[in-house]
Amino acid sequence: MYSRKIDNSNLEDALKEYILLLKNRAFFDAHEVLEEAWHPLRKANHPLKNLVKGLINASIAFEHIKRNKEDSYRKATTVFNSYRRHKPLYRKGIEHEELFSYAILKVEKLKGVYLNR
Repeated sequence: MYSRKIDNSNLEDALKEYILLLKNRAFFDAHEVLEEAWHPLRKANHPLKNLVKGLINASIAFEHIKRNKEDSYRKATTVFNSYRRHKPLYRKGIEHEELFSYAILKVEKLKGVYLNR
Protein backbone atom coordinates (compact mmCIF):
# COMPACT_ATOMS: atom_id res chain seq x y z
CA MET A 1 0.00 0.00 0.00
CA TYR A 2 1.26 3.46 -0.90
CA SER A 3 2.15 5.56 2.14
CA ARG A 4 4.06 8.67 1.04
CA LYS A 5 2.33 11.76 2.38
CA ILE A 6 1.36 14.18 -0.39
CA ASP A 7 -1.93 15.79 -1.27
CA ASN A 8 -3.08 13.35 -3.92
CA SER A 9 -6.38 15.15 -4.33
CA ASN A 10 -4.32 17.93 -5.94
CA LEU A 11 -4.00 16.91 -9.59
CA GLU A 12 -0.61 18.56 -10.10
CA ASP A 13 0.95 16.79 -7.11
CA ALA A 14 -0.68 13.51 -8.06
CA LEU A 15 0.63 13.70 -11.65
CA LYS A 16 4.16 14.42 -10.41
CA GLU A 17 4.01 11.45 -8.05
CA TYR A 18 2.43 9.24 -10.73
CA ILE A 19 5.33 9.95 -13.08
CA LEU A 20 7.89 9.21 -10.36
CA LEU A 21 6.16 5.95 -9.48
CA LEU A 22 6.03 4.88 -13.14
CA LYS A 23 9.77 5.52 -13.40
CA ASN A 24 10.26 3.22 -10.41
CA ARG A 25 7.92 0.57 -11.87
CA ALA A 26 5.61 1.00 -8.85
CA PHE A 27 2.55 0.68 -11.06
CA PHE A 28 -0.01 -0.20 -8.40
CA ASP A 29 1.04 2.78 -6.29
CA ALA A 30 0.90 5.03 -9.37
CA HIS A 31 -2.67 3.87 -9.90
CA GLU A 32 -3.57 4.59 -6.27
CA VAL A 33 -2.06 8.09 -6.29
CA LEU A 34 -3.77 9.23 -9.45
CA GLU A 35 -7.08 7.64 -8.54
CA GLU A 36 -7.33 9.92 -5.49
CA ALA A 37 -7.08 12.95 -7.78
CA TRP A 38 -9.48 11.43 -10.31
CA HIS A 39 -12.47 11.08 -7.94
CA PRO A 40 -13.05 14.84 -7.56
CA LEU A 41 -12.59 15.27 -11.34
CA ARG A 42 -15.16 12.57 -12.03
CA LYS A 43 -17.66 14.02 -9.57
CA ALA A 44 -17.26 17.50 -11.10
CA ASN A 45 -17.45 16.08 -14.64
CA HIS A 46 -14.10 17.77 -15.35
CA PRO A 47 -13.10 17.67 -19.05
CA LEU A 48 -9.85 15.81 -18.20
CA LYS A 49 -11.46 13.08 -16.12
CA ASN A 50 -11.26 10.48 -18.90
CA LEU A 51 -7.63 11.28 -19.69
CA VAL A 52 -6.75 10.78 -16.02
CA LYS A 53 -8.78 7.55 -15.95
CA GLY A 54 -6.85 6.32 -18.98
CA LEU A 55 -3.56 6.91 -17.17
CA ILE A 56 -4.90 5.10 -14.10
CA ASN A 57 -5.96 2.12 -16.19
CA ALA A 58 -2.61 2.05 -17.97
CA SER A 59 -0.69 1.79 -14.71
CA ILE A 60 -2.85 -1.06 -13.42
CA ALA A 61 -2.45 -2.91 -16.73
CA PHE A 62 1.33 -2.66 -16.31
CA GLU A 63 0.97 -3.99 -12.77
CA HIS A 64 -0.98 -7.02 -13.98
CA ILE A 65 1.67 -7.76 -16.59
CA LYS A 66 4.44 -7.30 -14.03
CA ARG A 67 2.70 -9.80 -11.72
CA ASN A 68 2.22 -12.16 -14.65
CA LYS A 69 -1.53 -12.28 -14.06
CA GLU A 70 -3.48 -14.70 -16.20
CA ASP A 71 -4.47 -13.22 -19.56
CA SER A 72 -2.81 -9.91 -18.65
CA TYR A 73 -1.51 -9.17 -22.17
CA ARG A 74 -4.93 -9.56 -23.78
CA LYS A 75 -6.55 -7.46 -21.06
CA ALA A 76 -3.80 -4.83 -21.32
CA THR A 77 -4.44 -4.56 -25.06
CA THR A 78 -8.11 -3.84 -24.31
CA VAL A 79 -7.14 -1.25 -21.70
CA PHE A 80 -4.76 0.48 -24.10
CA ASN A 81 -7.39 0.59 -26.82
CA SER A 82 -9.58 2.48 -24.35
CA TYR A 83 -6.64 4.67 -23.29
CA ARG A 84 -6.01 5.53 -26.95
CA ARG A 85 -9.58 6.89 -27.21
CA HIS A 86 -8.94 9.32 -24.34
CA LYS A 87 -5.41 10.36 -25.31
CA PRO A 88 -6.69 13.06 -27.73
CA LEU A 89 -8.06 14.91 -24.69
CA TYR A 90 -4.44 15.93 -24.20
CA ARG A 91 -3.75 19.07 -26.21
CA LYS A 92 -1.71 22.24 -25.93
CA GLY A 93 -2.99 24.66 -23.36
CA ILE A 94 -4.72 22.18 -21.06
CA GLU A 95 -4.26 22.38 -17.33
CA HIS A 96 -0.91 20.77 -16.32
CA GLU A 97 0.03 20.33 -19.99
CA GLU A 98 3.69 19.46 -19.35
CA LEU A 99 2.89 16.87 -16.69
CA PHE A 100 0.26 15.19 -18.85
CA SER A 101 2.67 15.21 -21.78
CA TYR A 102 5.38 13.54 -19.74
CA ALA A 103 2.97 11.00 -18.21
CA ILE A 104 1.68 10.05 -21.68
CA LEU A 105 5.22 9.76 -23.01
CA LYS A 106 6.17 7.50 -20.09
CA VAL A 107 3.11 5.28 -20.65
CA GLU A 108 3.94 4.99 -24.35
CA LYS A 109 7.52 3.96 -23.57
CA LEU A 110 6.33 1.39 -21.04
CA LYS A 111 3.85 0.01 -23.58
CA GLY A 112 6.83 -0.63 -25.87
CA VAL A 113 8.64 -2.47 -23.09
CA TYR A 114 5.74 -4.51 -21.72
CA LEU A 115 3.58 -5.21 -24.76
CA ASN A 116 6.27 -5.92 -27.35
CA ARG A 117 7.69 -9.04 -25.74
